[in-house]
Amino acid sequence: MSFRASAPLFLLPILIAWTLPSLKAQVPPVAGAASASTAVPDVNPKLREKAQKEMGKAMMALRKNDFPTARIHLDILQRLAPDRAEVSFLLGLYASETGDAEHAKSYWLRTLELEPQHFRALLSLCEMALRERNFDEAQALAQRAVQADPSSWRAHAILASVYSETNRLGEAVQQAERADELGQAQAAVVEPMLAKLLARKGDKKRAIDILQRYVREHAADDAAMKQLVNIEKDDPIGAPELVESSVAAAASALPPSGNWLPADVDEEMPPVESGAACDVAEILRQTGKRTSEFVGNLDRYTATESVSHVNIDKWGMPAPAQTRKFDYVVSVEEVRQGIFDVYEYRNAHGQPGEFPGGIATLGTPAMALIFHPRSSGNFDMVCEGLTRWDGVPVWQIHFRQRPDKPNTLREYKMSEHGPSYPVAMKGRAWIATANYQIVRLETDLVMTIPEIRLLADHTIIEYGPVHFRQGGLDLWLPQTAEVFFDWNGRRVHRRHSFSNYLLFSVDEKQKISKPKTDQPETSDGADTVDPIAAESAPRTP
Repeated sequence: MSFRASAPLFLLPILIAWTLPSLKAQVPPVAGAASASTAVPDVNPKLREKAQKEMGKAMMALRKNDFPTARIHLDILQRLAPDRAEVSFLLGLYASETGDAEHAKSYWLRTLELEPQHFRALLSLCEMALRERNFDEAQALAQRAVQADPSSWRAHAILASVYSETNRLGEAVQQAERADELGQAQAAVVEPMLAKLLARKGDKKRAIDILQRYVREHAADDAAMKQLVNIEKDDPIGAPELVESSVAAAASALPPSGNWLPADVDEEMPPVESGAACDVAEILRQTGKRTSEFVGNLDRYTATESVSHVNIDKWGMPAPAQTRKFDYVVSVEEVRQGIFDVYEYRNAHGQPGEFPGGIATLGTPAMALIFHPRSSGNFDMVCEGLTRWDGVPVWQIHFRQRPDKPNTLREYKMSEHGPSYPVAMKGRAWIATANYQIVRLETDLVMTIPEIRLLADHTIIEYGPVHFRQGGLDLWLPQTAEVFFDWNGRRVHRRHSFSNYLLFSVDEKQKISKPKTDQPETSDGADTVDPIAAESAPRTP
């Protein structure tokens, strides 16, 4: 199955054919949960902006191991914000990276004085305690980290390392499994340790299964391959020693993104209710029916689209927003079995609609088709459980592009005649239990694409019911969509919102022409195209 997102390319100097993202999922927080803040002094705006910029410069330098530059900006930041927990944490990180463990510990302890649940400081101090073989202190810190952010794979991974080092095998396995579940592919570093723990407990078959899967995806990890061979030969004791502190080091590492970009979808799993039965096959079957009905009911619709575009500088600081408003037309057509064309046209006051910066974000209507019966098989789908979104019970589904299946949903295209680069996606969907409609979709890259310097592409789309009075038809359509991308040296946060929907019912023999730039979109057939007025329905399914 494949989809093609199309647009009048001559309107755009650069085209990116992909869909749109948003802020991190605002799932109801777990009581007591907290994570590290990147806040800067709550003072006058000019000072706050200056401190935020210095923080961005310091973090960029630390990621590049440019320690002299980092020191300069940290000194300025310390003068601007001497009593902020995040500043103290970064000073500790600098000290640690430059081999000054004593001062690193001092700064991180100060961080916890200022913010007792500072997640990164807890992880960093725990990793340091593990290296010093101070297991009692490491355990206390790891347990505090789990309490501070129970949905983070990092906290459970570092606690598993502590339990492994102290021969508490059952608890170590439990924590490693939880880390693996929460972090998905991002927590793969935990899997060799989990296999080692299972082998030590006598569960050889499961240990082998985990390692076989791991080495298929991490062929360059020679230590894991040797570990697998030794376990298969019933010699787990002779396997190369996996240093648990290396798992802790990975768990406590500074995230690659800046503070402008939402966390990767696999950074932590949003909380779900315990004990709810979750039949992923049935959920996919029912959601597939909804998406099939969507395609069957929809020929073409129009909407008013409002766009806010913000460029982000290399320090993570936003420029003033640029806004656009478009008359937006979409048509969805199944050109042959399993092949869909999704066309999008825009104009502004009768003129061709151009996106800010000459970069188009296309394909929002096609994203829900991830769950179409002919497409869902291209993804690994896992039901994580039952939760609520806007008070509505929803199933939380994690998806990831399968490497052995075609990648057909999203691509980056550099120009009208330039090459295309398929983008493998992973993400989550929140699907209403009452009617199996998708209410929210969040995606990320499975991996970066160095050939076009695509480092980040984070998408969130929120859907809602739109009631069309004629025929009593209800369609779930995008209400808002946000995109955050770091591509070819450009960082952008773009927000789209949609209103004033109209549905056009088109005769099946009719073909839709490209819109003329001096008048609204029309059909080139002889038959009448009837707009059906739409009104927003309540969000409750």
